[in-house]
Amino acid sequence: MLIEDAIAMLQTHQVPGKDAEMRAYYKVDRAYWGVGNPILDDQARLWRQELPLEDRLQLASDLWSSNAYEARICASKLLTQARIRPEDSSAWALIKSWIPDLDSLGISDHLCLAGQRRLVSDTSRIQEVESWTLSPHMWTRRAALMITLPWAKYRNPTPDNWAIREQVLGWIATYADDRDTLIQKSVAWWLYELSRKDPESVRVFMTKHGHKLRNFARKDASRLLLPKVEDKK
Repeated sequence: MLIEDAIAMLQTHQVPGKDAEMRAYYKVDRAYWGVGNPILDDQARLWRQELPLEDRLQLASDLWSSNAYEARICASKLLTQARIRPEDSSAWALIKSWIPDLDSLGISDHLCLAGQRRLVSDTSRIQEVESWTLSPHMWTRRAALMITLPWAKYRNPTPDNWAIREQVLGWIATYADDRDTLIQKSVAWWLYELSRKDPESVRVFMTKHGHKLRNFARKDASRLLLPKVEDKK
């Protein structure tokens, strides 16, 4: 499918005035078409069903390169599926290549959802993600936590998944000193999700490192814990 045809297809669903609202909200200089997420979901699902893998990867690459907000969301959705046959290494390589481009929450979170599926399908990739934690690019550091969220949600993790969870908690310990608001929010989100399944691990973490978190992050991370971790300035 030609990228021009794909963009024209998406733009037929523009909502008048929504593009200006999105530009004001995200504060990133790029094209916004004002197309709702349900439309992007439906179109990406249709393309996943109709296009062979090679064509799907090319379309995703072209959509991402356009830099339009909805195009990058749709590119991510094209790669968001549990199984990619015959193999998913090209999809994973594409996802990794886009990480340094991240600059807004919506695009970042959709790309990380796609990346989660590829990590779960091949957990050895976690070692590549670990290098992101040292990046000077805040969005790359944040992506390391967002892409590993499935390991915060396992109720009864296997020994291998337990090891990955402990590995990510090690990253989070190094993030505790990072004053960036979005990094602190990602730490709180990860710990909160973990507290729903494994509150004791979060309690241990908060005892060791909670004092380094900003107040709002400490409260968000520990709000399911009993007794609550005391706030410290």
